[in-house]
Amino acid sequence: MKFSLMILLACGAMAADGPRLFYSKSFPGSVPPYVEINVDPGGAVEYREAPGEDNPVKFRLKDGEAAEVFGLAEKLGHFNQPLESPAKVAFMGTKTFRWENGGEKSEAKFNYSQDPSAQALADWFERMAESAQREIDLERAAKYDKLGVPRSLLLLRVAFDKKRLIGLEQYLPLLDRIIKNESYMHTAREQAGELADLIRADKR
Repeated sequence: MKFSLMILLACGAMAADGPRLFYSKSFPGSVPPYVEINVDPGGAVEYREAPGEDNPVKFRLKDGEAAEVFGLAEKLGHFNQPLESPAKVAFMGTKTFRWENGGEKSEAKFNYSQDPSAQALADWFERMAESAQREIDLERAAKYDKLGVPRSLLLLRVAFDKKRLIGLEQYLPLLDRIIKNESYMHTAREQAGELADLIRADKR
């Protein structure tokens, strides 16, 4: 038993030292003013709104989505070259791409990049952030502001229709709770039911 436990711990340590992508955006005055995202090759995502936050939002990318994200990082040389554009543009937040693989680390910071791969990767991370923020918003409304649930569901539906959401399954437990709980407005329960059906039928 002790030997098996040692093997499991060793495997866990190796997984922790495996490849990982880190993204952060610092934009004082925006809401939220800071986000960070960690992604591993298996598609596990952790979203935080403060460095070292103890309770991140967790969800999972599909295999193809994770492969595309890591493929873009590879195209960018794992961020071993500058990405900042020389063009004068408005400040849109300081973004950081970081590649971590065991003791290997490389990163690039930028406000705006003209590199198509950098733009595509930034959009992936923005979609991950938006997905987590929609979950946080709906969770808060469901707990503390039942009259605000229809608005949160509407925002979630708009993001779904615009194909901005990733890790759709993360929403189903909360949507199902709303559907089954008669303390929520009938309109909210209908909205939640329609959205849950769309998510379960989605083949993206």
